[in-house]
Amino acid sequence: MRMDNERESRNVEDRRSSTGRRRGRMPSMGTIMMVWPFVKPLLRTKFGWAVIAVAAVAYFSGFNPLSLIGMSGGASKPINEIADEREAVFIKKVLTSTEEVWNDVLPKYHMRYQEPVMVLYRASTRSGCGYADAQMGPFYCPVDRKVYLDLGFFDELANRHNAAGDFAQAYVLSHEIGHHIQNMQGTLEKVQRLKQRWGEGSSRSNALQVKVELQADCYAGVWAKYAHVKFNLVEAGDIEEALRAASSIGDDKLQKEATGYVRPDGFTHGSSAQRVEWFKRGFTSGDLGQCDTFN
Repeated sequence: MRMDNERESRNVEDRRSSTGRRRGRMPSMGTIMMVWPFVKPLLRTKFGWAVIAVAAVAYFSGFNPLSLIGMSGGASKPINEIADEREAVFIKKVLTSTEEVWNDVLPKYHMRYQEPVMVLYRASTRSGCGYADAQMGPFYCPVDRKVYLDLGFFDELANRHNAAGDFAQAYVLSHEIGHHIQNMQGTLEKVQRLKQRWGEGSSRSNALQVKVELQADCYAGVWAKYAHVKFNLVEAGDIEEALRAASSIGDDKLQKEATGYVRPDGFTHGSSAQRVEWFKRGFTSGDLGQCDTFN
């Protein structure tokens, strides 16, 4: 993507320095209880006290000594600060492009775009929809109208799902922005009422959620269309990156990898083919009216 001349969006809450493991952060009570059986014998000798002192210095310097004995407590792997910041700058610029596109496009559909906030965090944070964890992947919270993103997801996208590339990352964000537009349209509220009536996790609720996700994919395609036409941001190979990302996180592919078989009534995001189809429909048409997955 050609993002060198794009500015970084101001609609960002960067919580990366206040979430996850930090220097000087006190260990939790759970961690203390977990290590107490190991610490207690050390308190009886001077050598033991020396070991504790070294471990404490290491911990407050940012290294978790528990990782040496396989008890890291789920701490995330070390962060490449330079790469992390480079990705943060890039995704902030992508957010700007979504703002520019939707501020220009939505008035054609008699809507005024309300710019959402993107929250960047590490490991975990709080959202208007409750606890946010990196394992959840990127998500949009309709309660506080914010997109939550742990940049570590992009590593997983590249390494686990073989979907590397800057436009693949842009697709992920534009999909979540698609949910924001659905929220503005009242779609998410209507869907949630129906899911509550039918029961969360039921086959009918799952099928309805698939329609929500595929429409967000289509909206992401519409954004990509205008980002290319109006701002010349899309380079050769970018759309292929987005399609590869959409295909790699289809429900059928993820289920097959996890369990060895596919269960369509458990789909919540759509198959790989469906996700690719709806993104392409949005990109080809550039028309929100072509993104009606519900009819």
